[in-house]
Amino acid sequence: MSRHVAIVTDSTAYLPARTMERHGITAVPLTVVLGDRALEEGTEISTRSLAQALQKRRPVTTSRPSPELFAATYRRIAESGADGIVSLHLSAELSGTHDAAVVAARDAAVPVRVVDTGMIAMALGFCALAAAETAEAGGTVDEAVTAAEKRAADTSAYFYVDTLDYLRRGGRIGAAQALFGSALAVKPLLRLEGGRIEPLEKVRTASRAIARLEEIAADRAGGAPVDIAVHHLAAPERASALADRLRERVPGLADLHVSEVGAVIGAHTGPGLLGVVVSSR
Repeated sequence: MSRHVAIVTDSTAYLPARTMERHGITAVPLTVVLGDRALEEGTEISTRSLAQALQKRRPVTTSRPSPELFAATYRRIAESGADGIVSLHLSAELSGTHDAAVVAARDAAVPVRVVDTGMIAMALGFCALAAAETAEAGGTVDEAVTAAEKRAADTSAYFYVDTLDYLRRGGRIGAAQALFGSALAVKPLLRLEGGRIEPLEKVRTASRAIARLEEIAADRAGGAPVDIAVHHLAAPERASALADRLRERVPGLADLHVSEVGAVIGAHTGPGLLGVVVSSR
């Protein structure tokens, strides 16, 4: 068996399946609890089912992977020949996933470095890709971690949501922050800051908010080489149009990914989400 550094992330990275397969990245699934049913993200619940449940105001919650699931994943990877594992996860401010991975790493058969990237969605995905590319080039565990941390430091994520109610219900923002988007039906723009979802601006209409999201992302990209991801939930036309405009506005654009978020992020943002991740190369 060949010895190598393996990369693990979680299902909220929303990396394309072909990309994960090509780079040998393993994703551990989080769980969406829909009524009395616990369903694994990515395999057992679709974003369409989630959106329908949210629109009908059915109870939806999410939960982290268990330490046992992480332990089984690390054991399988070690048995495949890896001599080290880098395990990269969504912000510990938003989920207990990182903590579950830390518990499992203590008894793993090979060294496991668990990293709280402070990121979510493709902001996390870009970190996992940076680590995987370093490992593929023969890098050590420490070098793969450094590559992921550098990518995280050079990545920004911005979001538009139709309402802050889902984030408030899920405890991802406080009641005071939720008021930011409630008065006079203003449309909130958010950003990922310090691993937390924080208010950025409030705009009067959805069309103006989306235009402002585009402007913020283009300004952040500047003229340097960047990768961009455009995310949405039940808003494919909006996402496609935004991606087309960013292609025209960002001269240093390298890769552009357009994808619907999975059920875990969607459960906390609600239908209508648009997100833009800008990651410097």
